[in-house]
Amino acid sequence: MIRYVQKLEIFTNSAMRIIKLAIGTMLLLIILTVQTGVLFAQNAPGEYRIKGVIADSASRSDLPFTTIRIKDKKGEVVKAVASDKDGKFTIPAMEPLNYQISFLAVGYSPKTISLDLAQKDLKEIDLGIIYLTELPKTLKNVVITGERPIISQRADRIIYDLKADPESKVSSVLDMLPKIPYLTLDGQNNILLKGNSSFKILINGKPAASVEGNLTAILKSMPAATIEKIEVITIPPSKYDGEGLAGIINIIVGKKTLDGYSGSLNLNESFPAGGPGLGGSITTKSGNFAISAFGGASLNDNQQTSYEGNRISYGSTMSKLLQKGLQESDQKTGYFGTELSYSIDSLNLVSGQFNLNGGKSSSLRSQASELSHGSQLLQGYDLLNHNEGKNYGFDAAINYQVGFKKAKDQLLTFSYQYSNNGTDRNGDIDLSNLINYDQPDYRQGDHQKFNENTFQMDFTTTVKKVNIEAGLKGILRSSSSNFDYSSFNANNGQFESDSEFSNRYTNTQNVISAYNSYRITLKSCNIIAGVRVEQTVIRGDFISNATVANQNYFNVLPSIAINKNLKDQSSLGFGFSQRIRRPSIKRLNPYVDRSNPLFESSGNPNLRPVLLNDIQVNYGNNKKLSINAGLNYSFMNNLDLQVVNFNPITQITRTTYDNSGESSSLGGNLSISYPISKAYRVGLNGNAMYLWLEGNSDGIVVKNDIFMYSLSFSNSFDLNQGWRLNAALNGLSKSPTGLQGTTNGYISNSFSVSKQLIAEKLSLGARINNPFVKYRNNNATSFGKEFNQYYTSRDYFQNFTFNLNYNFGRLKGGVNKTRRNITNNDIAN
Repeated sequence: MIRYVQKLEIFTNSAMRIIKLAIGTMLLLIILTVQTGVLFAQNAPGEYRIKGVIADSASRSDLPFTTIRIKDKKGEVVKAVASDKDGKFTIPAMEPLNYQISFLAVGYSPKTISLDLAQKDLKEIDLGIIYLTELPKTLKNVVITGERPIISQRADRIIYDLKADPESKVSSVLDMLPKIPYLTLDGQNNILLKGNSSFKILINGKPAASVEGNLTAILKSMPAATIEKIEVITIPPSKYDGEGLAGIINIIVGKKTLDGYSGSLNLNESFPAGGPGLGGSITTKSGNFAISAFGGASLNDNQQTSYEGNRISYGSTMSKLLQKGLQESDQKTGYFGTELSYSIDSLNLVSGQFNLNGGKSSSLRSQASELSHGSQLLQGYDLLNHNEGKNYGFDAAINYQVGFKKAKDQLLTFSYQYSNNGTDRNGDIDLSNLINYDQPDYRQGDHQKFNENTFQMDFTTTVKKVNIEAGLKGILRSSSSNFDYSSFNANNGQFESDSEFSNRYTNTQNVISAYNSYRITLKSCNIIAGVRVEQTVIRGDFISNATVANQNYFNVLPSIAINKNLKDQSSLGFGFSQRIRRPSIKRLNPYVDRSNPLFESSGNPNLRPVLLNDIQVNYGNNKKLSINAGLNYSFMNNLDLQVVNFNPITQITRTTYDNSGESSSLGGNLSISYPISKAYRVGLNGNAMYLWLEGNSDGIVVKNDIFMYSLSFSNSFDLNQGWRLNAALNGLSKSPTGLQGTTNGYISNSFSVSKQLIAEKLSLGARINNPFVKYRNNNATSFGKEFNQYYTSRDYFQNFTFNLNYNFGRLKGGVNKTRRNITNNDIAN
């Protein structure tokens, strides 16, 4: 207890030092930048200041984010600004010359006016209201010569525009991921970012803790037609939490709006594996209030397939284990999310969001097991395993943003978020036909809960060409696992709890952090640089046996991203970042899964965080031939790897996690898109990486170096009268499963067709995956001291999907959002 108090005092003192330093820095920054903003806002002698408001000529409503360009008498652009969310604009410090001012907004006819400041006596010129006329809906005899780019690149991220990819109308979000740079799916549809499963998920730039626990199922049920774009943030700026070794995936759902509403609805059906699904999104705005929402539900039925596993031990006790059987499962998934905002006035904005999801699963697994030595049968049994699972999650947040009259680019935001999710797992294991095996029937269950409170303050301002951001954050987390093991007592016919295999584990994690980030925008170069400091205190308690596991650590995490715009619409980028992975309750949870008596798996409550150093170089060119390429090198020590140990006495293989490894990787990605003709476009997305992996298992040094690659080749045919065809070929190499194992790769193909029944409104589509192969074999191998084991399962590979997608409503503009909000991305699964 004394040691705990001492550590708590150390943490408190460290945290207070960070808070005092950060608050002092922020207050000084606010004072200096406010004064600086006032000075810069003042007009120098002989210079003019121009202002006005942009509005719709029909509805008289304001047009936000309209582009205003000012040209001199030679036709050269000397300034470019954008109107704010209320349609207002200000052009500071103009020389007394003759100018042409143009106003451009998407969906409106451009407008140009002349202004001779030499003829003006007033230093502040108010142009009043500038009305723009909306373009007519129906355009005849118009040939579109430009195309919306599918992939674009910024200094710190790659952006994939799903709305620009016609295949999104007949695919789920999960189906689209292999086409996105840096993203791949392994043989079990687990998502990998740069070959790594450690990343964070955001929805509309905000954390989605309720989604991460059931990510694959939700993205599989989420129609891609309801998503705007996906951002892959490979060098997260310092404003983001340090967690997620590979980076961040940001799924953008909401649309921009003015008064009105707009939405989409998607119905789909998949068979023989899969089932029906429904998804949709809607955005509406009236006056100062706006709301957007998305949601969906699906049924996923995995029909009966076979599996087989064997293990060979070749030490002092040589044996061979053979297990085979049948398995089937079904899963129900539902999700819902919403964002809303209310503009109190031009300087005060309140926004919030709420996300909810839940799922229920059931599986049935039969197994015949035989353990032998040569031709001698040592042990045998038949097993029937029935598992039931439930999961739920929700998170809610509120943000309050304050602006400043004298410097509208300065914003102060206060945010609070609460998250809660849980998982229940229950299994009944019935044993029969026992041979030299006296294990009775048993039940096991794990009831896991997680909740989180987050408080955050952010300040942002601009001084000349430098955007400055600073913030403070506190995260208070608690999680628990209550697991129970009960065996059948034949004497009384009851299941009785076994205290040896039952326990209750609680874990608290408190993180206090501060950050400072700078974004510099030059003529042809963008630079984002910053640093984040984080203090973390963790306490884990085993309630049943009164043992404690404590951790306390401090991290300084720098990042920098540079993007240089070259000629011919190309750019070159460089980035460096340090990222951290704190183990989640999933990896810390000491619950032992004994659903297969001779194979056990559990977490490790003593895991420590992992620090990654990442360097990358990117090149992008978005001309007719669109090319995005990148090279990446990363390294880390004290890596928490999955390790496998075999006990020859009990004949049990145990899988857990341990900070026993180190790794480095060198990889690259290449994404190409090219329109061969007006009707035919091809695309290629490839990733390759060589991984050096080394660690310790069961007292021996193990190396598991491996070359990995993935490839996605797509073809899109735009036919007449609204018909479109798509064909894709995907491939993935084998990949590691921790320190001592690998899983096989696969090749898949898909064909889809869609027809627009009502232009831009109603479309019907069909998709077939792997028409020539009905099943896929998933092969996994593991090796260790004196043993090798192999596991093969069969899944349905062939799949048919039908989609009906309907777009409705009419909108123009943008939902007001606070520019800063909570983004908790500091825990890895």
